[in-house]
Amino acid sequence: MSNIFIISGPSGAGEDSVIEGLKKILPIEKIVTSTTRKIRPGEVHGVNYYFISKGEFEEKIKNDALAEWAQEYNNNFYGVTKEELARVENSRKIGLWKIEYKGVMTAKTKFPEIKSIYIAPPSLEVLRRRIMRRDPSVSDQYLDERMEYTKEWMQHENIYDYKVVNEEGKLEETIQKVAEIIKNVNA
Repeated sequence: MSNIFIISGPSGAGEDSVIEGLKKILPIEKIVTSTTRKIRPGEVHGVNYYFISKGEFEEKIKNDALAEWAQEYNNNFYGVTKEELARVENSRKIGLWKIEYKGVMTAKTKFPEIKSIYIAPPSLEVLRRRIMRRDPSVSDQYLDERMEYTKEWMQHENIYDYKVVNEEGKLEETIQKVAEIIKNVNA
């Protein structure tokens, strides 16, 4: 699985923007996560996520069909099937696997050869502003919960192989730094 890289960071750190930028300069195949959460406007099944029922997800757990999975803060299940990992590995492209830190811990145990890149926010305040800019209607309670979860996340930075800080207004630099890590590992 040397062609698969984990991209990970708290909500608002910019991992989706980094992945989109990488697609423009590298042959990328995104690993699509399965989830039990409801599809949001603009999302596409099989592109953003595989949207499945809780029963289907539980069946995959029972049948050991998942490479990793977790029940998240919103009580929905998220996970990547072994079949999805094989699809991306066989694509011969650079596979990008976006997961949160608990998933990284599981993945690094099962697949130690996979390199992980932590996309870090420059500060909690910048992260808060990004989340609010993305969705001005978010509640203070939601923001507080995200900040607490991010603090927890930041305590686990040591599980990653690489860390790239996504400075405000410097997305292109962040994308280039991540691309260099991928190129150097694949060299």
